[in-house]
Amino acid sequence: MTSDPSAPTPPTPEQQALLQALSAVLEPLARLAVGRGLPYAAFEELAKSAFVRAAHAAHPDLPEHRRVSRISTSTGLSRREITRIVQTPERPPAPRSHASEVFARWMSDPQYRDASGHPLTLPRQGQAPSFESLAQSVTRDVHPRSLLEELVRLGLAVLDEPTDTVRLHREAFVPRGDLARMLHFLGDNVGDHLSGAVANVQGNGSRHFDQALFAEGLSDASMHAFRELVQTQWHSLRQALVPALQALLDADQSAGRSGTHRVRIGLYSYDAVQPLAPPPVPEKPKRPRGRPRKSMENP
Repeated sequence: MTSDPSAPTPPTPEQQALLQALSAVLEPLARLAVGRGLPYAAFEELAKSAFVRAAHAAHPDLPEHRRVSRISTSTGLSRREITRIVQTPERPPAPRSHASEVFARWMSDPQYRDASGHPLTLPRQGQAPSFESLAQSVTRDVHPRSLLEELVRLGLAVLDEPTDTVRLHREAFVPRGDLARMLHFLGDNVGDHLSGAVANVQGNGSRHFDQALFAEGLSDASMHAFRELVQTQWHSLRQALVPALQALLDADQSAGRSGTHRVRIGLYSYDAVQPLAPPPVPEKPKRPRGRPRKSMENP
């Protein structure tokens, strides 16, 4: 028998593992796209652009007249498609979120926290510590009242008008009701996590910290206790890391060291209901050996 040269080459074990990993990553993205009405054509265009950028970054020293051909070879896209994508203007970066910065400063700056590390209830105006001084420490381009209204709109802060004081409503910046900002966080957080994991796979596996724990068989009561435990651990981690990071930033500034690096630290949890195992199929009783079979004919 002769092999068909046109038949696709079966994937190697490494390629098969890569395909399985990509499937696990793409399925939740597909659920998000379908759930929000994003058609596949738009998703495909994003994938093409990402492939072109990755191939471009993989060959930074190529002369310009050879770049399109090399990208075409690396991605399987046509030269015409690559030229079109390269000539398409890039989208501007997402605007800076002053509200999230005010929230982060309120949660991390010792001036705006009590002895237990919890955010203080602040007078709306006046000298520090006040909401006015907090907002102005982040930006003077936006009026403190506008920043307060935005935090209240997002459900992150509460204004008590009789006392003219402001308190945080939650200790996590999850802007419910603002889908655009939630999607922005999704891209930042998941994107950085995935970038670190990919860099570990392509390198020696130790550049970025990426560990996880898992357990199964938990009851509803245990899940409630687990979620409270995660919140407690995140609070402790944040309380330890934020002042330490601020001290490092201050030390760099005092020493005149250039600040070209950025970091993102997160703690994530995911839980799902396990599918019930199918009941065992009862075995058919075995016929004793040596006995003649009964006739299946009608009497």
